[in-house]
Formats: sequence, structure tokens, C-alpha cells
Amino acid sequence: MSTLKNLLENVSAARKQYLDQVKDYDDAQGQWKPSPLVWSISENTEHLFWAEQGGILGMWKTIHAIREGKMPRSFESIHRDMPVEEIVRLTWKDKEEVPAVAAPRLGGPLSFWSHSLNSLQTVLNAFGEDLKEEELKLQAHPHPISGAMDFHQRLEFLVFHLNRHEKQVAQLIAEMK
Repeated sequence: MSTLKNLLENVSAARKQYLDQVKDYDDAQGQWKPSPLVWSISENTEHLFWAEQGGILGMWKTIHAIREGKMPRSFESIHRDMPVEEIVRLTWKDKEEVPAVAAPRLGGPLSFWSHSLNSLQTVLNAFGEDLKEEELKLQAHPHPISGAMDFHQRLEFLVFHLNRHEKQVAQLIAEMK
């Protein structure tokens, strides 16, 4: 199996795991939060949607700009060949502030955000059909917190991010009971 196909399947599996965790909660439960500073299940899901949608769009725009000669074709980076977990460890604070573009801001039912997040797999798969295997190590657009990452790392980050919020939601669910 190609590396690109494997990365896309890993994102799909992480998304399914997250969505399976929240599927049995109704919209009222999706809004519950133990304190005003903690995101609800619905807010976590909305955040995942905005963050991933922006990440996919950024990658797609970047690869086309590279191909068109509007951005440099570079394999060099301060994070070259680092696993995404190491990049996050080096660049994130303990309690990181979400970039405004990825913040939950519209509200609404958990069911809407769950379906919206699920729909991004189709978009990601289409991006994966456009991206070439040999382009995975090219520098993608910088992550708003972590900075330089290649396309391989950006796709790994999607898995990391879904898993991170799955753990946060698991904690919420435990507190809800």
C-alpha cells in the first residue's frame, strides 16, 4: 500500500473512532460542559470540522501553488523527518489557544457537526487523488501553531488532532455520567 493511501486510511480510522464515540449522545448531551471554560462535545466536533477543513484547503491551495511555480518547491524544514508528536511537543504550550479560524463559533446541534466532520473524508480523499506520492515530503503551508510541516506531516497531524480531541471528549463523557 502506498504511503499516501495509508495516511488517508489512518485519518479515516481516527475520524470513525471519534464519531463512533459521540454517536450515541443526543444534541442536549452534546451541549453539556462541566464549566464555561471547557468545550462541549459539540464544540469539540465543530472545532475539528473547522480545523480540518482549513487544513485540507490550505494543503490543496499550496500544492497547486507549488505546481504553478507561485510557491517554492522545497523539502527543507526545521521539522524535516520529525514525527508530528515531536513537532507538537516542541511547539505547543500545555494549554494552547485555538486559532480563531478553527474556533467553535456557530454552535448548533452535535448531529450537524458530526455529519459535517464525517463529510470531510470525501474532500480529503479527493485531495489524496490530486496529491502525488512524491509530493508528500514537499513543504506544505505552515501550521498556525507548529509552523513548518510537509504534506506527510500535515496528514499525520489530522490523525493526531482527531485522537487528541477523542481523549478530551472521553473525559467529558466520563464527567457527564
